[in-house]
Amino acid sequence: MDVLNFLFLDSVSEFFNPKKRIFIGYIVTAIVIASFWLVFIRKINFHESIQKIFDKTIFFSKSAKSDYLLFFLNQIIMSVLSPLLITQLAIATAIFYYLHSVSWLEPGILESTPIILVITFFTIFHFIIEDFSKYVVHRFMHKWPLLWALHKVHHSATCLTPMTVFRTHPLEGVIFSLRGAITQAISISLFVFFFGSNVDIATILGANIFIFAFNLAGSNLRHSHIDISYWRWLERIIISPAQHQVHHSVLTQHHDKNFGVALAIWDWMFGSLHHSEKIDKLTLGIDLNQKEETHKLYNLYLDPLKEIFFIILRGKIKIVEILKSFKFNSIGADR
Repeated sequence: MDVLNFLFLDSVSEFFNPKKRIFIGYIVTAIVIASFWLVFIRKINFHESIQKIFDKTIFFSKSAKSDYLLFFLNQIIMSVLSPLLITQLAIATAIFYYLHSVSWLEPGILESTPIILVITFFTIFHFIIEDFSKYVVHRFMHKWPLLWALHKVHHSATCLTPMTVFRTHPLEGVIFSLRGAITQAISISLFVFFFGSNVDIATILGANIFIFAFNLAGSNLRHSHIDISYWRWLERIIISPAQHQVHHSVLTQHHDKNFGVALAIWDWMFGSLHHSEKIDKLTLGIDLNQKEETHKLYNLYLDPLKEIFFIILRGKIKIVEILKSFKFNSIGADR
């Protein structure tokens, strides 16, 4: 009973932790931004705007209820799995010692750099490799059948709420945890090697400032029914909420588009960018024939494992074809 209470409180604490996307402060700013968009851009009166934002048919739908359950259950599962995963410290240490073994590299060569510049460099560098790694892993999630079997859990959502970001299979959670550990380890080891002790302050201030700014700017609206779009030129740089909602659409022309998390520039560079569209209502999910059973916990947890088993059995594991899907020659192509 004490363990369950601890896990419950740990889940609830996510709403009070500024490092987490569903921090109550970010939810509030998302509501403010959504209200501004509906009232001043869409010209909907304030009362109707509030009703639209808190649409009961969305937040109490079967899809949303599955999101809430997965959020809590995955917290329990990851609390068991996390101690078994390799840590960013172990990876960073390995990279750090490797750098020391390279004879022509000099440790601490940039240690005299002013701390404000170190913080700026670290913030930009870490943000870029973090966002690019998310793009790459997300694209693989769609292109590789083994990973798509897992990622389909997320795309089975037929309604989007801020909690949909947690609608993932635990094995996908493991993959993204490892991705995060690797990118953080690369950033920290490189900067400790070249900038020395200055990195302690940079990691605290730099990375957290950017996470705070990104979430404060309405990141929760990406998984929502409020289709905020940006100017066309800006949607080549930053993914708008409407663009991510397009990513969840069942329409064929929207498949495998807008893999980016914060930056759209990766999609623009590799030919997967799709601009937001004026559509009254997007149909969301895996496909038009999606069944209600996909929202059941049994199906969400076990169906991907069954599918992976049969994929391995049929031998459909072709990484080369996935790498070819990164169309480097289509830079600048978008819709």
